[in-house]
Amino acid sequence: MPASERIPPGSVTATEADLAELLARGELTVRGRIREASNAALFCTVALDGREASCIYKPVAGERPLWDFPDGTLAGREVAAYEVSEATGWGLVPPTVLRDGPYGEGMCQLWIDVDAGTELLALVDGDEPEPGWKAIGLAEVGEGRTALLVHADDERLRRLAVLDAVINNADRKGGHLLPTTDGRLYGIDHGVTFNAENKLRTLLWGWAGEPLTAEAADVLQGLREALDGPLGERLAGLVTAAEIDATRARVDALLGSGRHPEPGGEWPAIPWPPV
Repeated sequence: MPASERIPPGSVTATEADLAELLARGELTVRGRIREASNAALFCTVALDGREASCIYKPVAGERPLWDFPDGTLAGREVAAYEVSEATGWGLVPPTVLRDGPYGEGMCQLWIDVDAGTELLALVDGDEPEPGWKAIGLAEVGEGRTALLVHADDERLRRLAVLDAVINNADRKGGHLLPTTDGRLYGIDHGVTFNAENKLRTLLWGWAGEPLTAEAADVLQGLREALDGPLGERLAGLVTAAEIDATRARVDALLGSGRHPEPGGEWPAIPWPPV
């Protein structure tokens, strides 16, 4: 296939509708397996009408049951996270669809190439972060030493922190943050989201308790309206009614407080391992 007809990983030149159609209808060919993944995650290419892109396919058949997420599927929650991200207008989750594949129904998501030169997390000495960074907490680094774990004071991360609070992300690790060379930031691996109970676990606590930005408040207001309309209807096929109600309640709580959430104490605040 000519290179000009191949959609680069993470491309923003193609429209979301084009990418969604390619992912949903294209011929899916398995090229390899992501062995680091805790559930089956297959690296694939998808091709349709002369267009081709790389993607990740996670079949439902390869999911391990989770006692604290007994309802629905990881794949359904991954797609639901994409739907909510799109409703915010922030585009923080790569195009993601639910489709049939070589191993049955599963999630199919556009592959994103990462800009390795962008630093979003760091371990530093001292008790306070340098300008441009936000403190997460102290971490053991061996031989009885501790260091301060920090994340970038980055507006893209702050938007992602709001999205995670909405979808109740129980596993926002550093390896799930994908900055790209064109300046975008994506979050991936949203299989443990939307639980009706509070399970927010994240590295993005740097803004905990701080006022939401005016932009975030506007986005949340629009999201609340969308949850009672088309977005709620789309989520109905992906997560349970109780989980949708809980999502509405979380948006209401964020709008009511006007602040980023703080760790609640009833659940570990930081995922392990953090990266």
